[in-house]
Amino acid sequence: MDKVSRRYVLKAGGALGALGALGIATPARAQAPWTWSPTGSVGGAGAGADPRWVWDEEAGPLVASLLDRGDVPRVNELLRTWTKNGQPLPAGLPADLRDFMERARRLPAWADRGRLAPVVEFNKKRGLYLGLLYGLASGMMSTVIPKEARAVYYSQGGADMKDRISKTAKLGYDIMSADAYDPRGEMIVTCVKTRLVHAAVRHLLPQSPYWAQVADEEIPISQRDMMVTWHSLPTTVMQKLTAWEVPIPAAESDAFLHSWQLCAHLLGIRDEYIPASWAEANSQAAQVLDPVLAPTPEGVKLADILLNLGSGVDGGILGKPILGAFTRFMLGDEIASWLRIRRELVWDPLLRVSWKPFIAVREGLLPFPAAPEAYWLFDEFLRKAALLFLSEARPISIEIPDTNRPS
Repeated sequence: MDKVSRRYVLKAGGALGALGALGIATPARAQAPWTWSPTGSVGGAGAGADPRWVWDEEAGPLVASLLDRGDVPRVNELLRTWTKNGQPLPAGLPADLRDFMERARRLPAWADRGRLAPVVEFNKKRGLYLGLLYGLASGMMSTVIPKEARAVYYSQGGADMKDRISKTAKLGYDIMSADAYDPRGEMIVTCVKTRLVHAAVRHLLPQSPYWAQVADEEIPISQRDMMVTWHSLPTTVMQKLTAWEVPIPAAESDAFLHSWQLCAHLLGIRDEYIPASWAEANSQAAQVLDPVLAPTPEGVKLADILLNLGSGVDGGILGKPILGAFTRFMLGDEIASWLRIRRELVWDPLLRVSWKPFIAVREGLLPFPAAPEAYWLFDEFLRKAALLFLSEARPISIEIPDTNRPS
């Protein structure tokens, strides 16, 4: 084991001891014991270790070494040219990084192209719902996940939220693309680069005096933290679509899940923590996501930034009051009050009354010829417009940070 790897393991061990002591000292804030069985995972087996004490053992020491060696600026410059799944890695990358990325970009043995195929039809028909849910359910939910809100706020991305959100939005855009995991797609690239970013944040955030003052952990972005964020996306989305009574064929529902299972694997989440079914996903989310939702000062600030950014995407048509009303409608009064989203006398009742009839009309038109394609073109236009606004018409490049938020 090299010097960096030993240091990373010792650091993780110290965090385990310190956080274990913290849990004993403050039982009111302690999380429930981990009881979810790995037999319900895509791997079908595992050690069953609490993912709070598990990090990314491959990417963590590697990226810490890149930072310590001063290689990150050169690596970022090289990786700007790597954009397609089937594209060879750029020449000139450090050998240890190249070896890791070649392994990290491979789809797992359990990847099933046939099972994945119906997701294209699912995305075509439900693109509008997915865009709204990713942005105003999942995106806003991230601001009431305390560990995630603090990690975002105090890391380098927190200093430029427009840039930070554009990179998050790219992942949502790429996974909805028809060729997401094909050689000409970009989802694998986006996931591997994001995995490197997470590893850098794990190394850098403990060095931030601002984060250290408020954090209840020594190393951020554990496997459990990653699963919490994962559930805020596909699990939350499917729960909402079910609650709205959107009729989804079983094959499309399963394909949507499989696309996100692959995403989890490529982000570095162990197979033993990735749910094998929606029932298992709901069970795990009830243990790791639902109990942790809470307000933080950082989350309130981030939510306000997100709503202001969102209101500018379409030139102001969807203003902050409408986006706030959608957030309240999707996440409920309690979370809206945590985020200090004011009640809207017109939009709040209008959404409650009209949303399900709107869905019924939209779904009722789907059997007509060309309706799914028309929906897809319109939704694709909105997604691309959002990305152009957030990126300020520049290429979106996911890059490894080498500092924290400066203030």
